[in-house]
Amino acid sequence: MFSFLLSFIASALLTLLVIKEARLHGPALDTNFDGVQKVHLHHVARIGGLPIFVAVALSSAISIWRVPVLSDLLLALLACASVAFAGGILEDYTGRVSPARRLLLTMAAAALGYFLLDARIDRLDWMFSAWALPYMWITLPLTVLAVAGIANAVNIIDGFNGLASVVCICMLLSLGYVALQVNDMFVLVAALMVAGATAGFLIWNYPVGLIFLGDGGAYFIGFMLGELALLLVMRNPQVSTWYAALLLIYPAFETLFSVYRRMFVRGKSPAMPDGIHLHSLIFRRIVQWAVGRKEARALMRRNSLTSPYLWLFSLTAVIPATVFWRHTWVLMLFCLLFIASYIWIYVRIVRFKAPRWMIRHKKH
Repeated sequence: MFSFLLSFIASALLTLLVIKEARLHGPALDTNFDGVQKVHLHHVARIGGLPIFVAVALSSAISIWRVPVLSDLLLALLACASVAFAGGILEDYTGRVSPARRLLLTMAAAALGYFLLDARIDRLDWMFSAWALPYMWITLPLTVLAVAGIANAVNIIDGFNGLASVVCICMLLSLGYVALQVNDMFVLVAALMVAGATAGFLIWNYPVGLIFLGDGGAYFIGFMLGELALLLVMRNPQVSTWYAALLLIYPAFETLFSVYRRMFVRGKSPAMPDGIHLHSLIFRRIVQWAVGRKEARALMRRNSLTSPYLWLFSLTAVIPATVFWRHTWVLMLFCLLFIASYIWIYVRIVRFKAPRWMIRHKKH
């Protein structure tokens, strides 16, 4: 827990410093309130990823000093993550880094991890066997797409105060728990550091939203999630590959479903932002007590009430993944159940027939 607490304290103090000095970060202030995914009415610094990254770097330095055997792995992991982080933080400051370039940088980071950390998808588990993937021409592109896809997916679900942060903290704590069960100290320490840094940021992001995660934070946390899940599963054969699949299924399936919806249903580019993600629909159609009101206080409260729906929904995947991390057939079953639940809820909300238990009635 030392790694978690150290990262938490460092991140909380650094995030507060960024908020206090936000006037110095004019280019990094989110002042666009008209976008399809914008749900705030005040200027907010969108460089929350910066204190998170610095906190993890500081915690890594102290962990290396305390446990020198982790030095090579932690330094290599940070070097890879910094490539993914760079594209996001540059976008936060300049607004001129296209989604394609950010994706390419994250893919480059995953490729670096392939060679520096030996983080590669070299097997796929099934109920009674495992498929070995011995060829680099299969494992390299599969690894790069998987890790970069998760990093991009975390950026996609980062739509409301605390949403991506809490989801990622739960996933990172799950990684730490399973790493502890298989005695993988590297993944345990790294997961707790990132979870602690994200929690330190969260106290300033939820519920009021004094600072946003930004692309830098989303890409950094998402890359670390994907890379650590991959390392845990591949370094420890007793952990099923379907553990990682179920653990990360909420952001991953949200992304795949969004691509399908934009390309095949609406006939648009998959990179074109829209306001009909699952979290956006919950915001507009379920948190009904504030519908139609645009005042800053009402909008802020409506924003903060949206995230808990998705926290609970993501836990329907994270909890069984954590409990059944070695049982492939159970993990596969829960993956199917999650996908079916996601589609059912989405369709019901689109048709204005949200399940009654999800409705929050308007207050008078």
